[in-house]
Amino acid sequence: MKLTPRVEYLVAKLVVGMHRRMSIAKAETHLLWQSFMPRKKEILNGKNSFLFSLEVFDELNYFSPFNPQHEFEKWAAIEVKNVDVIPEGMEKLIIPEGMYAVFVFKGLRSNAYAFYNQIFSEWLPASEFDLELRPHFALMGEKYKKEDPASEEEINIPIKVTDAN
Repeated sequence: MKLTPRVEYLVAKLVVGMHRRMSIAKAETHLLWQSFMPRKKEILNGKNSFLFSLEVFDELNYFSPFNPQHEFEKWAAIEVKNVDVIPEGMEKLIIPEGMYAVFVFKGLRSNAYAFYNQIFSEWLPASEFDLELRPHFALMGEKYKKEDPASEEEINIPIKVTDAN
């Protein structure tokens, strides 16, 4: 299957949520979401009902060479209008403005690994873009249905035009 993302320039986004350090080998995403979802309603200044699943990598070369033991920061969050009030145990994160490759992923979340693998091993090396050190995120809106084959979410990968050097 050929991947064809839309390329968008996104304005900065402000999110509030919870995070924890983990690795792909020791993924605890389900624990993060189990702690966030019951408390999501405490965030009173949300912009919409979309959920953000974010990965904040410490370095640009996180993927090269790929090591499933490398840790990153995983976030469960929602976009907010302001941070006048942040619920106890939650924090804010600013997603800086920039260019993103936006892929639509359809299907079971448990099948997402192969989709991500195709992005990083096939699409990105063949594209005119390089990764940029900004948060990666999945945006889960009204079409997101967790482990449902009809589920849909948008995968946002931070990119920049490859340097011509």
